[in-house]
Amino acid sequence: MNQPIPPVSQRQLRNHTSFGQSVRNSFTMAYRGILKIRRTPEQLFDVTFQPIIFTLMFTYIFGGAISGNVASYLPVIIPGILVQTVITTSVVTGVQLREDMDKGVFDRFKSLPIARIAPLAGALLADTVRYTIATVLTFTMGYIMGYRPGGGLSHVAIAAVLVIVCAWAISWIFAFFGVIARTASSVQGISMIILFPLTFLSNAFVPVKTMPHWLQWFVNINPISHLVTAVRNLANTGTIGNDLAISLIGAAVAVAIFAPLTVRAYMRRA
Repeated sequence: MNQPIPPVSQRQLRNHTSFGQSVRNSFTMAYRGILKIRRTPEQLFDVTFQPIIFTLMFTYIFGGAISGNVASYLPVIIPGILVQTVITTSVVTGVQLREDMDKGVFDRFKSLPIARIAPLAGALLADTVRYTIATVLTFTMGYIMGYRPGGGLSHVAIAAVLVIVCAWAISWIFAFFGVIARTASSVQGISMIILFPLTFLSNAFVPVKTMPHWLQWFVNINPISHLVTAVRNLANTGTIGNDLAISLIGAAVAVAIFAPLTVRAYMRRA
């Protein structure tokens, strides 16, 4: 006699999804994330107001003291504000991931015949929209204030893509915190403890030579400093240097380390 075929559970279906289906599911979840942003536009306050406020505040407070005038300071501060804003925005990935898990959103996804990795990958893909908005607004604000990148539009576009790629890579770190942390507030607290020293103890706002010698060594090896220098070289002079390669290597290392850790921790809960 033919033995009856046992029913296949949703979990088994999700465990045997193909790579192509996983990619499609991930983009579907990314689209969900974009729709969520459109329905709750207050989620974009950090990437809309922060570039405007920070650019105005830092330029007019520090411009005269550091570069003599605002026009001379803009090529220094715009790339610095860009990197700081976009990298800081990547924290939201972990915070929202933790909030969705706390609200049971990811528990509901378990009942769907989709790849288990799709909700996580989709969330990270959707946040690239936030990075793009922050990048465009920062350069637009700088242009309104008189910033004219000497590297031309093509190199500005390369600089923008570089920042977005690095922010996406760093978002894996905060996504890992979002999976393992107990609350969304703890994710934000841990992330800020990491980001504040990295962004402010860098060359984003002031020249390194004005800092104490004991601090300069850290600033010079700070990955944020390398990213800021790469963006400045691209936008201001249209040159590609070692800092671009260092930034991309650093982004690749961050993904290579934290993507498997995040996926493994997420799979235990998914």
